[in-house]
Amino acid sequence: MNAPRLALIGTGGHGRTHVEKGLKLHTEGRVRLVAVADPNPPAAEDLPDGVARFTDGADLIAAGGVDIVVICTPINTHFDFASAALEAGADVLLEKPTTATLDEFERLLAIADRTGGLVQVGFQSLGSDALDIIRGRVAAGDIGEVVRYSATGAWLRNEAYYARSAWAGRRTLNGRVVADGALTNPLAHASATALALAGATRLEDVKSLELDLWRANDIEADDTSVAVFDLEGDVRLTTAVTLAAPSQKPPYVDVVGTSGTLRLWYTSDDIDLLGANDEVLEQSHVGRRDLLENLLAARDGSATLFSPLAETGAFMRLVEGVMQAPAPKLVADGSATLVDDENGRHLVIEGIEEELERALRLESTFTELGSEFTRVS
Repeated sequence: MNAPRLALIGTGGHGRTHVEKGLKLHTEGRVRLVAVADPNPPAAEDLPDGVARFTDGADLIAAGGVDIVVICTPINTHFDFASAALEAGADVLLEKPTTATLDEFERLLAIADRTGGLVQVGFQSLGSDALDIIRGRVAAGDIGEVVRYSATGAWLRNEAYYARSAWAGRRTLNGRVVADGALTNPLAHASATALALAGATRLEDVKSLELDLWRANDIEADDTSVAVFDLEGDVRLTTAVTLAAPSQKPPYVDVVGTSGTLRLWYTSDDIDLLGANDEVLEQSHVGRRDLLENLLAARDGSATLFSPLAETGAFMRLVEGVMQAPAPKLVADGSATLVDDENGRHLVIEGIEEELERALRLESTFTELGSEFTRVS
């Protein structure tokens, strides 16, 4: 069996999806699943015969004999595991965000260039067929001239979410950057997808970045924020997100033109064409291709990576900007309400959904808009 040897580091939480995919590809004979690593690895009886089980990803990599390593671990470990895998001669599927710092990103780029290893970053939305379809429609003039890009998500995260691990909601942990804020982790796909649609994915494509970071929860990182990117080509991208919404709603990215808007619901691969008054004129659903399968195809030269390491540079400008900015401010007294419902105990910022929409439409931060929750003494 000449299929590439696959190893998985981080098999709990979202890592379970990689286990499922790895087992499927193993059964199909497209890979050989040879090793897994996690503090609590899957039981031997749940894995194919002969799969090595480790409690530390570093030990897995040091053992060798692996062609592809999937890394789904805390953000502050991404660089260490990815660089070690590349040095060991493996290609990598690395969950987002790419690394915790811009310095780590640039070092990882250098290692990938030197070793010749492939690194696919886990922005699953970049495997959507919607991106090429929307780019084609923009080029055809279906929405006139592009005026702006925007991205948003109104999600809720409860107390249990922030209590689930030591790094949840942290900016740093044990002296290492974690960057687990709304902009950089839970709703990271919003900015990454919009940047891809704008054709502004590399470090140099972001000319400037304005940030407005807030938190309702008792955490270090942001849970309610705006990022305004000035991009090459004299266009702007405004991302406005929250984890303190009254309910969870599908996030989306807009390409706004002079005669209409193309909206991508990036978690479901649905595309809407909106008219000048935001009425829905067309709706369509498209397919999505898997990042690991795409990495396999890139290894044999039959495809290019959907989310290559270098093309996450613009997103890393956001990560670096968030971490260089002052710590997020606590919202004004009385502007957030503790709700205990079927979603658990969670905070809701009064009027936040309307404020997200205003920030996008006016390409402004909450502070510039004078949003009620920013009026702290």
